[in-house]
Amino acid sequence: MPSAQGAPEPAAFSAEVRAKLAELEERSRQHEHNHRPDNTKDGYAADWRQWEAFCVLLQLPVTAITPGSLTAFVEWLWHQPGWKEGTLMAPTTIDRRLSGVVVTGRTRHRLTLDKTVAARARRVLKAKVKARDQQPELGPRRGRGQAPALLVDHLRQVAGAVPDSLLGLRDKAIGTMAFAAMAREHEIAFLRLGGVTAHEHGLLVDLRVSKVKPRVAKVPRGTRPSTCPVRAWHAWTKAAGLDGPDADPDSFAFRRLHPRWHTVLAPGLTPETIGDVITRLGAWAELDFRPTGHSARRGGATSAKRAGADRKAIAAQGGWTDNSTAMEGYFEEVDGWEDNAMNGVL
Repeated sequence: MPSAQGAPEPAAFSAEVRAKLAELEERSRQHEHNHRPDNTKDGYAADWRQWEAFCVLLQLPVTAITPGSLTAFVEWLWHQPGWKEGTLMAPTTIDRRLSGVVVTGRTRHRLTLDKTVAARARRVLKAKVKARDQQPELGPRRGRGQAPALLVDHLRQVAGAVPDSLLGLRDKAIGTMAFAAMAREHEIAFLRLGGVTAHEHGLLVDLRVSKVKPRVAKVPRGTRPSTCPVRAWHAWTKAAGLDGPDADPDSFAFRRLHPRWHTVLAPGLTPETIGDVITRLGAWAELDFRPTGHSARRGGATSAKRAGADRKAIAAQGGWTDNSTAMEGYFEEVDGWEDNAMNGVL
Protein backbone atom coordinates (compact mmCIF):
# COMPACT_ATOMS: atom_id res chain seq x y z
CA MET A 1 0.00 0.00 0.00
CA PRO A 2 1.43 3.42 -0.89
CA SER A 3 2.37 5.79 1.92
CA ALA A 4 0.99 9.32 2.30
CA GLN A 5 3.84 10.58 0.12
CA GLY A 6 2.99 8.11 -2.64
CA ALA A 7 5.97 5.80 -2.04
CA PRO A 8 5.46 2.08 -1.34
CA GLU A 9 5.55 0.91 2.27
CA PRO A 10 8.67 -1.12 3.20
CA ALA A 11 6.54 -4.25 3.65
CA ALA A 12 5.66 -4.09 -0.05
CA PHE A 13 9.28 -4.74 -1.00
CA SER A 14 10.78 -8.17 -1.37
CA ALA A 15 13.44 -9.36 1.09
CA GLU A 16 16.06 -8.86 -1.61
CA VAL A 17 15.03 -5.23 -2.19
CA ARG A 18 14.93 -4.51 1.54
CA ALA A 19 18.44 -5.91 1.92
CA LYS A 20 19.66 -3.75 -0.96
CA LEU A 21 18.01 -0.65 0.54
CA ALA A 22 19.64 -1.39 3.91
CA GLU A 23 23.02 -1.62 2.18
CA LEU A 24 22.46 1.70 0.42
CA GLU A 25 21.36 3.29 3.69
CA GLU A 26 24.59 2.13 5.36
CA ARG A 27 26.66 3.49 2.49
CA SER A 28 24.83 6.80 2.77
CA ARG A 29 25.57 7.02 6.50
CA GLN A 30 29.22 6.22 5.91
CA HIS A 31 29.45 8.76 3.10
CA GLU A 32 28.01 11.44 5.38
CA HIS A 33 30.48 10.52 8.12
CA ASN A 34 33.49 10.51 5.79
CA HIS A 35 32.69 14.00 4.52
CA ARG A 36 32.33 15.63 7.91
CA PRO A 37 35.21 17.95 8.77
CA ASP A 38 37.88 16.24 10.88
CA ASN A 39 37.43 18.71 13.73
CA THR A 40 33.70 17.93 13.84
CA LYS A 41 34.35 14.19 13.91
CA ASP A 42 36.96 14.65 16.63
CA GLY A 43 34.53 16.75 18.65
CA TYR A 44 31.73 14.18 18.38
CA ALA A 45 34.16 11.41 19.35
CA ALA A 46 35.19 13.35 22.47
CA ASP A 47 31.53 13.98 23.33
CA TRP A 48 30.73 10.29 23.03
CA ARG A 49 33.70 9.25 25.20
CA GLN A 50 32.36 11.48 27.96
CA TRP A 51 28.91 9.95 27.51
CA GLU A 52 30.37 6.44 27.73
CA ALA A 53 32.17 7.31 30.98
CA PHE A 54 28.95 8.73 32.40
CA CYS A 55 26.96 5.62 31.41
CA VAL A 56 29.52 3.36 33.09
CA LEU A 57 29.11 5.30 36.34
CA LEU A 58 25.32 5.02 36.24
CA GLN A 59 25.37 1.49 34.78
CA LEU A 60 23.32 2.59 31.79
CA PRO A 61 23.56 1.33 28.21
CA VAL A 62 24.99 3.99 25.92
CA THR A 63 21.82 3.89 23.84
CA ALA A 64 19.74 5.09 26.82
CA ILE A 65 19.53 8.64 25.46
CA THR A 66 16.46 10.16 27.09
CA PRO A 67 15.51 13.58 28.48
CA GLY A 68 16.20 12.27 32.00
CA SER A 69 19.59 10.71 31.24
CA LEU A 70 20.73 13.79 29.31
CA THR A 71 19.72 16.03 32.22
CA ALA A 72 21.74 13.84 34.59
CA PHE A 73 24.60 14.05 32.09
CA VAL A 74 24.51 17.85 32.36
CA GLU A 75 24.62 17.60 36.17
CA TRP A 76 27.67 15.34 35.92
CA LEU A 77 29.47 17.46 33.31
CA TRP A 78 28.93 20.57 35.44
CA HIS A 79 31.52 19.21 37.89
CA GLN A 80 34.06 17.96 35.34
CA PRO A 81 37.43 19.73 34.84
CA GLY A 82 37.84 22.18 31.99
CA TRP A 83 40.54 22.39 29.33
CA LYS A 84 42.75 24.53 31.51
CA GLU A 85 44.07 23.34 34.87
CA GLY A 86 42.05 24.71 37.77
CA THR A 87 38.93 25.36 35.66
CA LEU A 88 35.61 23.56 35.31
CA MET A 89 33.91 22.63 32.06
CA ALA A 90 32.46 25.60 30.17
CA PRO A 91 28.68 25.76 29.61
CA THR A 92 29.28 26.02 25.85
CA THR A 93 31.25 22.77 25.96
CA ILE A 94 28.47 21.05 27.92
CA ASP A 95 25.92 22.22 25.35
CA ARG A 96 28.13 20.89 22.56
CA ARG A 97 28.46 17.55 24.39
CA LEU A 98 24.67 17.21 24.31
CA SER A 99 24.65 17.78 20.56
CA GLY A 100 27.44 15.27 20.03
CA VAL A 101 25.67 12.56 22.01
CA VAL A 102 22.37 13.05 20.20
CA VAL A 103 23.99 13.11 16.74
CA THR A 104 26.09 10.01 17.46
CA GLY A 105 23.06 8.19 18.85
CA ARG A 106 21.16 8.89 15.65
CA THR A 107 23.95 8.16 13.19
CA ARG A 108 26.07 5.43 14.73
CA HIS A 109 23.40 3.63 16.76
CA ARG A 110 20.44 4.45 14.51
CA LEU A 111 18.27 5.64 17.36
CA THR A 112 15.03 7.45 16.59
CA LEU A 113 15.33 10.45 18.88
CA ASP A 114 12.85 13.28 19.11
CA LYS A 115 14.27 16.64 18.10
CA THR A 116 13.46 17.95 21.60
CA VAL A 117 15.21 15.10 23.42
CA ALA A 118 17.86 17.47 24.83
CA ALA A 119 15.56 20.45 25.45
CA ARG A 120 15.07 19.78 29.17
CA ALA A 121 18.80 19.22 29.70
CA ARG A 122 19.53 22.56 28.03
CA ARG A 123 16.97 24.32 30.21
CA VAL A 124 18.65 22.87 33.29
CA LEU A 125 22.06 23.99 31.99
CA LYS A 126 20.76 27.51 31.41
CA ALA A 127 19.30 27.60 34.93
CA LYS A 128 22.61 26.43 36.42
CA VAL A 129 24.50 29.19 34.62
CA LYS A 130 22.02 31.78 35.86
CA ALA A 131 22.18 30.49 39.44
CA ARG A 132 25.97 30.51 39.36
CA ASP A 133 26.05 34.11 38.14
CA GLN A 134 23.87 35.13 41.09
CA GLN A 135 26.23 33.65 43.69
CA PRO A 136 28.46 36.01 45.73
CA GLU A 137 31.45 33.81 44.90
CA LEU A 138 31.58 32.43 41.39
CA GLY A 139 34.07 29.72 42.30
CA PRO A 140 36.47 28.16 39.77
CA ARG A 141 36.53 29.67 36.31
CA ARG A 142 34.68 27.73 33.63
CA GLY A 143 36.50 27.06 30.36
CA ARG A 144 39.05 29.20 28.59
CA GLY A 145 36.75 32.08 27.76
CA GLN A 146 36.46 33.79 24.37
CA ALA A 147 39.52 34.32 22.22
CA PRO A 148 40.78 37.91 22.55
CA ALA A 149 40.04 40.03 19.51
CA LEU A 150 42.96 40.96 17.25
CA LEU A 151 41.70 44.42 16.25
CA VAL A 152 42.85 46.63 13.40
CA ASP A 153 45.05 48.68 15.76
CA HIS A 154 46.77 45.48 16.85
CA LEU A 155 47.21 44.49 13.21
CA ARG A 156 49.04 47.76 12.59
CA GLN A 157 51.41 46.95 15.43
CA VAL A 158 51.94 43.50 13.96
CA ALA A 159 52.66 44.92 10.50
CA GLY A 160 55.51 47.00 11.90
CA ALA A 161 57.02 44.10 13.80
CA VAL A 162 57.13 41.16 11.39
CA PRO A 163 60.66 40.27 10.24
CA ASP A 164 61.72 40.93 6.66
CA SER A 165 61.98 37.25 5.78
CA LEU A 166 60.01 34.59 3.95
CA LEU A 167 58.55 33.48 7.28
CA GLY A 168 57.53 37.04 8.08
CA LEU A 169 55.94 37.55 4.66
CA ARG A 170 53.99 34.29 4.93
CA ASP A 171 52.79 34.91 8.47
CA LYS A 172 51.76 38.49 7.70
CA ALA A 173 49.80 37.29 4.65
CA ILE A 174 48.07 34.67 6.80
CA GLY A 175 47.21 37.18 9.52
CA THR A 176 45.85 39.86 7.23
CA MET A 177 43.94 37.32 5.11
CA ALA A 178 42.36 35.69 8.18
CA PHE A 179 41.41 39.14 9.49
CA ALA A 180 39.95 40.47 6.23
CA ALA A 181 38.09 37.26 5.33
CA MET A 182 37.06 36.74 8.99
CA ALA A 183 38.24 33.20 8.41
CA ARG A 184 38.52 30.20 10.69
CA GLU A 185 41.89 28.47 11.08
CA HIS A 186 40.94 25.48 8.93
CA GLU A 187 39.56 27.73 6.18
CA ILE A 188 42.98 29.36 5.82
CA ALA A 189 44.88 26.09 6.23
CA PHE A 190 43.02 24.38 3.38
CA LEU A 191 42.88 27.39 1.06
CA ARG A 192 44.24 26.54 -2.40
CA LEU A 193 46.42 28.73 -4.57
CA GLY A 194 43.79 28.77 -7.31
CA GLY A 195 41.20 29.77 -4.76
CA VAL A 196 42.66 33.27 -4.55
CA THR A 197 42.01 35.28 -7.69
CA ALA A 198 42.69 38.91 -8.50
CA HIS A 199 39.81 41.34 -8.85
CA GLU A 200 39.78 45.02 -9.74
CA HIS A 201 38.84 45.80 -6.12
CA GLY A 202 41.12 43.27 -4.43
CA LEU A 203 40.93 39.49 -4.11
CA LEU A 204 38.23 36.84 -4.36
CA VAL A 205 39.03 34.18 -1.77
CA ASP A 206 37.29 30.84 -2.30
CA LEU A 207 37.02 29.20 1.13
CA ARG A 208 35.82 25.77 0.03
CA VAL A 209 36.60 23.88 3.24
CA SER A 210 34.43 25.41 5.92
CA LYS A 211 32.75 24.33 9.15
CA VAL A 212 29.37 25.61 7.95
CA LYS A 213 29.35 26.02 4.18
CA PRO A 214 31.76 27.18 1.46
CA ARG A 215 31.85 30.87 0.61
CA VAL A 216 33.79 33.33 -1.51
CA ALA A 217 35.04 36.19 0.63
CA LYS A 218 35.67 39.50 -1.10
CA VAL A 219 38.90 40.90 0.33
CA PRO A 220 39.38 44.57 -0.62
CA ARG A 221 42.61 46.53 -0.74
CA GLY A 222 43.54 48.16 2.53
CA THR A 223 43.77 51.90 2.99
CA ARG A 224 47.20 51.44 4.58
CA PRO A 225 49.91 49.57 2.64
CA SER A 226 51.28 48.04 5.85
CA THR A 227 48.04 46.20 6.69
CA CYS A 228 46.70 45.63 3.17
CA PRO A 229 45.86 41.92 2.75
CA VAL A 230 46.12 42.19 -1.04
CA ARG A 231 49.67 43.57 -0.91
CA ALA A 232 50.62 41.00 1.73
CA TRP A 233 49.28 38.17 -0.44
CA HIS A 234 51.19 39.28 -3.53
CA ALA A 235 54.38 39.82 -1.51
CA TRP A 236 54.17 36.25 -0.13
CA THR A 237 53.39 34.53 -3.44
CA LYS A 238 56.11 36.46 -5.27
CA ALA A 239 58.76 35.69 -2.64
CA ALA A 240 57.67 32.03 -2.49
CA GLY A 241 57.68 31.64 -6.27
CA LEU A 242 53.96 30.89 -6.37
CA ASP A 243 52.89 33.69 -8.69
CA GLY A 244 54.18 32.26 -11.95
CA PRO A 245 52.19 30.55 -14.72
CA ASP A 246 53.58 27.14 -13.73
CA ALA A 247 52.26 27.30 -10.18
CA ASP A 248 49.81 24.48 -9.44
CA PRO A 249 46.40 26.04 -8.67
CA ASP A 250 45.42 22.97 -6.62
CA SER A 251 48.42 23.33 -4.32
CA PHE A 252 48.12 24.97 -0.92
CA ALA A 253 48.10 28.75 -0.76
CA PHE A 254 50.16 28.81 2.43
CA ARG A 255 53.02 26.31 2.64
CA ARG A 256 55.34 24.91 5.21
CA LEU A 257 58.90 26.25 5.28
CA HIS A 258 62.02 24.18 5.78
CA PRO A 259 62.87 24.37 9.51
CA ARG A 260 66.49 25.27 8.79
CA TRP A 261 66.70 26.84 5.34
CA HIS A 262 63.15 28.31 5.30
CA THR A 263 62.71 27.24 1.69
CA VAL A 264 59.12 26.65 0.57
CA LEU A 265 57.92 23.04 0.85
CA ALA A 266 54.97 21.41 -0.89
CA PRO A 267 52.80 20.50 2.14
CA GLY A 268 50.33 22.97 3.53
CA LEU A 269 49.74 23.99 7.13
CA THR A 270 47.43 22.45 9.69
CA PRO A 271 44.65 24.49 11.35
CA GLU A 272 46.65 24.28 14.59
CA THR A 273 49.66 25.80 12.83
CA ILE A 274 47.52 28.69 11.59
CA GLY A 275 46.67 29.36 15.24
CA ASP A 276 50.38 29.25 16.10
CA VAL A 277 51.05 31.80 13.34
CA ILE A 278 48.52 34.26 14.82
CA THR A 279 50.06 33.77 18.26
CA ARG A 280 53.56 34.37 16.85
CA LEU A 281 52.40 37.59 15.18
CA GLY A 282 51.25 38.82 18.59
CA ALA A 283 54.58 37.88 20.14
CA TRP A 284 56.54 39.74 17.45
CA ALA A 285 54.43 42.84 18.06
CA GLU A 286 54.74 42.41 21.85
CA LEU A 287 51.00 42.79 22.29
CA ASP A 288 49.77 42.88 25.88
CA PHE A 289 47.63 39.75 25.30
CA ARG A 290 48.15 36.39 23.63
CA PRO A 291 46.10 36.11 20.41
CA THR A 292 44.95 32.69 19.27
CA GLY A 293 43.82 31.34 15.93
CA HIS A 294 40.29 32.63 16.44
CA SER A 295 41.46 36.13 17.37
CA ALA A 296 41.79 37.32 13.76
CA ARG A 297 38.26 36.16 12.89
CA ARG A 298 36.79 37.80 15.96
CA GLY A 299 38.88 40.93 15.50
CA GLY A 300 37.89 41.30 11.86
CA ALA A 301 34.20 41.14 12.73
CA THR A 302 34.54 43.48 15.71
CA SER A 303 36.62 46.02 13.77
CA ALA A 304 34.12 45.96 10.91
CA LYS A 305 31.26 46.63 13.33
CA ARG A 306 33.17 49.53 14.89
CA ALA A 307 33.67 50.95 11.41
CA GLY A 308 29.91 50.93 10.84
CA ALA A 309 29.55 47.81 8.69
CA ASP A 310 26.09 46.26 8.48
CA ARG A 311 25.49 43.05 10.43
CA LYS A 312 24.37 41.17 7.33
CA ALA A 313 27.50 42.22 5.44
CA ILE A 314 29.67 41.01 8.32
CA ALA A 315 27.77 37.72 8.48
CA ALA A 316 28.24 37.18 4.75
CA GLN A 317 31.98 37.92 4.94
CA GLY A 318 32.61 35.57 7.85
CA GLY A 319 30.16 32.84 6.92
CA TRP A 320 27.83 33.33 9.88
CA THR A 321 24.10 32.87 9.65
CA ASP A 322 22.04 36.03 10.06
CA ASN A 323 21.62 36.90 13.73
CA SER A 324 24.24 34.28 14.70
CA THR A 325 24.58 34.20 18.49
CA ALA A 326 28.35 33.73 18.15
CA MET A 327 28.67 36.79 15.93
CA GLU A 328 26.37 38.84 18.13
CA GLY A 329 28.55 37.94 21.09
CA TYR A 330 31.48 39.71 19.42
CA PHE A 331 29.44 42.89 19.14
CA GLU A 332 28.48 43.18 22.80
CA GLU A 333 31.56 45.27 23.55
CA VAL A 334 30.86 47.51 20.54
CA ASP A 335 27.11 48.08 20.71
CA GLY A 336 25.54 50.44 23.18
CA TRP A 337 28.15 53.21 23.22
CA GLU A 338 27.19 55.51 20.38
CA ASP A 339 23.49 55.60 21.35
CA ASN A 340 24.00 54.96 25.04
CA ALA A 341 21.16 56.29 27.17
CA MET A 342 23.65 58.05 29.48
CA ASN A 343 25.52 59.94 26.77
CA GLY A 344 25.37 63.64 27.68
CA VAL A 345 23.58 62.93 30.95
CA LEU A 346 26.46 62.70 33.39
